Amino acid sequence: MTKKTRWIQSALAALALLGSLAAQATTTTLRLTTEVSPPFNMLEGEKIVGRATDQVVEMLARVKVGFTMELLPWARAYNMALKEADTCVFTTTRTPEREALFKWVGPVGAAEWILYGSAERGLKLQNIEEARSLLIGTYNGDARDEYFRSRGFRVESVSDDLSNPRKLLLNRIDLWAASLVRGALLISQNGWSEQIVPVLSFHKVDLYLACNPSVPTPLIDKLNATLQGMVRDGTTKTLEKKYARWPLPPI
Repeated sequence: MTKKTRWIQSALAALALLGSLAAQATTTTLRLTTEVSPPFNMLEGEKIVGRATDQVVEMLARVKVGFTMELLPWARAYNMALKEADTCVFTTTRTPEREALFKWVGPVGAAEWILYGSAERGLKLQNIEEARSLLIGTYNGDARDEYFRSRGFRVESVSDDLSNPRKLLLNRIDLWAASLVRGALLISQNGWSEQIVPVLSFHKVDLYLACNPSVPTPLIDKLNATLQGMVRDGTTKTLEKKYARWPLPPI
């Protein structure tokens, strides 16, 4: 065996060892963060459940990845995934502004965005551009807040989304931007159905599990492939049926 051959074999052995160590270092436990947002994520007793939560849990079980899960205020949940290794947040709207910030798994849901207004004022909008002169209430750190700010609309954000309908009723804002399901739920729970009404449906989005870039790409690919398999074998549809009690109200 020549000296050159021995050198090549040693180099290949070193590369193999590095590959083995990298494989051992692959993430086996993920930290998941989410918020209370029925029917996608919510607390049932002491357990976090929901249309998106159940999909994520099933997906991780199939790829045999351990995880922890926390319910947090949205801005905190989002920022943890943005800054902390091996952390993922859901359900997250995938936007051009966020694309390079995360690695994406999904979609695990979909949402329709609505502008709500005071029934007493009777605002009528044909399109989103007609809202440019109006003050829009948003939820801090939410994709709708980013959407309007990036387009130069007048926006006032709050740290608790329940504050927005209250401000709307006090005429402190002109419109409230919310998802169809989230908005309808808050309105129904607080007896505001006669006072707050949908004014305009203006956007539809898919929702994802957004992971910190430190999460290995092979794991992200495996999770996406597993989710596609769940769609094909009917698991996703079965899980969604569990939450049929949360129908989308009509516009």
